[in-house]
Amino acid sequence: MKKWWLLGTVLMSTVLAGCQLTNEPAEAGDTMRVHFLNVGQGDSILIESPTDEYMLIDGGDKGSGKEIVAYLREQGIDTLDYVVATHPDADHIGGLIDVLESVEIEQWLDSGKAHTSQTYIEMLTLIDEKEIDFTVAQTGDMVAFDEALDVEVVYADEQASDNNEASVVLKMTYGDRSFLFAGDAGIEIEKGLLSENIQADVLKAGHHGSNTSSSEAFIKKVDPEITILSYGQDNKYGHPHKEVTDILTKQQSLIYATAQSGTIIVETDGVNLSVDDADVWQSDGKATTKPIVSASGEQMVTITKKDAVSEVVTIKNTGTAPVNLSGWTLVSVQGDQRFVFDDYTLDANKSVHITSGDNRRDGGAYIHWSGRQIWANDGDEAQLLNAEGEIVHAID
Repeated sequence: MKKWWLLGTVLMSTVLAGCQLTNEPAEAGDTMRVHFLNVGQGDSILIESPTDEYMLIDGGDKGSGKEIVAYLREQGIDTLDYVVATHPDADHIGGLIDVLESVEIEQWLDSGKAHTSQTYIEMLTLIDEKEIDFTVAQTGDMVAFDEALDVEVVYADEQASDNNEASVVLKMTYGDRSFLFAGDAGIEIEKGLLSENIQADVLKAGHHGSNTSSSEAFIKKVDPEITILSYGQDNKYGHPHKEVTDILTKQQSLIYATAQSGTIIVETDGVNLSVDDADVWQSDGKATTKPIVSASGEQMVTITKKDAVSEVVTIKNTGTAPVNLSGWTLVSVQGDQRFVFDDYTLDANKSVHITSGDNRRDGGAYIHWSGRQIWANDGDEAQLLNAEGEIVHAID
């Protein structure tokens, strides 16, 4: 079994007679394992505590459920002491339906973020039917998972207006080693955490390596030796974004990706840290956010907001010169509905609002797309494609 041993050598027996070690490592067998499961474009993390307690954080999408259950069976696990649903997006809770139906669960920690999707309602119904102890996470809570571990909720917000912004963020510490599980927490959440103790040896990067998370200030504060990116191979969102991998590389964090290595297992005895049977991430040269180059220099056009209720998507040119959007396409991924810009130029530092449904508007900075409801309320990704069909930006 291949291991990459990092920063923290086991203290060996002293050669000096009569001397006692004051910082002994955990005894053999007291190993904590964190399995970052390969569930494609989603998240699922299995934690084996030093005393054989088990926690599952998220469950990928519905198609991943049976694979997760099979993996649990392979590990000899028929009871989960804790399940954590970081937020109600389908790529995080979909697979939990099969887990609920197949595995005994003692306690459930939830974001508390209400959602109207059928998957979310089915999940809550099963939790209720099975009488699982259900708790809504609160910032500052300590989770009683294993006496050998400190598990802290460093962020939670059930009142957040956006699913991702409701992500439960956990910090787990064992001895001298720590893990930060960021869910899909975005840059605004990260800003609020900069004053907290979020340094961690292992980071599960937010939102599958999207540039909506993993700001440079946040990565510097966490200062991870290892970063795990959980995303699907050749996913339609362009994850991971080059901005994120560049920041992590600059911070000298070793990057591992489920899309390249499959399930990744990180082990620690509280002193040593290792990654089993996984190769350090290699860039394929792809990035979701591409600079738009004109005679005036480099430009950037991004989707700054998607309001699925009001049916308004805002696109902004943050550059210093106009950008011709003719032939560009805004895509509602879930329904594969597409709006193509005709003859339109977006001026520097200006925004355009694409409207649909009952609140559609036209004229000025507003463009009327359709009188129908375009955007689904359960994780419908918005993509912006340039005239060549390349993804320029994407947000949930």
